[in-house]
Amino acid sequence: MNTSAFTAFAAEPFPTIRPGDDLATAITTTLTGQGAGLRDGDIVVIASKVVSIAEDRHRDLSTVTPGPQARELAARTGKPAGIVQLILDESSDHFLATERGPIIARHHLGYQLTSAGIDRDGPDGAWLLPEDPDASARRLRDALTTSSGATVAVVIADSDGRADRRGATVISIGAAGITPLRVSERTEPGGRTRHQEETLTDLVAAAAGLILGQRGRGAPVAVLRGITYQPGDEGVAAMLHHAPKRQP
Repeated sequence: MNTSAFTAFAAEPFPTIRPGDDLATAITTTLTGQGAGLRDGDIVVIASKVVSIAEDRHRDLSTVTPGPQARELAARTGKPAGIVQLILDESSDHFLATERGPIIARHHLGYQLTSAGIDRDGPDGAWLLPEDPDASARRLRDALTTSSGATVAVVIADSDGRADRRGATVISIGAAGITPLRVSERTEPGGRTRHQEETLTDLVAAAAGLILGQRGRGAPVAVLRGITYQPGDEGVAAMLHHAPKRQP
């Protein structure tokens, strides 16, 4: 199932999202306003921060009391101690990519992310990741499909750094309507069949990242059209090595 070409466009001008806002309605309204309704097979890629804002995942740093480990890490990395404490609270383990950071943490959800995926909100606040990004993606997918009549997939994307290099890329942290792993087969000499897995939702997130506004552009939603994928609701958690157990 290969993709030979696809198109991508931002949903803009996108309104400012506040806690409690209906994100799916904002997406549908914006796309309608620009004459770009959704079609069957479209993948709607949404920046994780705007999902966190709509779900009110805000933390006031005045309510966070840094412990000794957070204060020590803050001194080494230059990060505010309250932010470092949140990183520790949201993760199971961590390491520094260099002597002075960044802090690479394994989030309780199973992702390995810079700063546990926490975004600063000015000097006094921070945004945590959505509580369950796959569940958030399913809710958004259902709402978008209902409002548009089109069968679409949703990928929630997060900007993230890598421990081995400078700069940020974009990865998927939630998905619905699209199987996260793409498996291809290759026959080797001697007739042995080898299976190769690709993290398809990460490839989708990275493609959308070229136009998403997570680093200041201001367009938190993109639509990718023409990508071949297998529908599925396993979510990004299905491809993690350390995924948490889902509650019954």
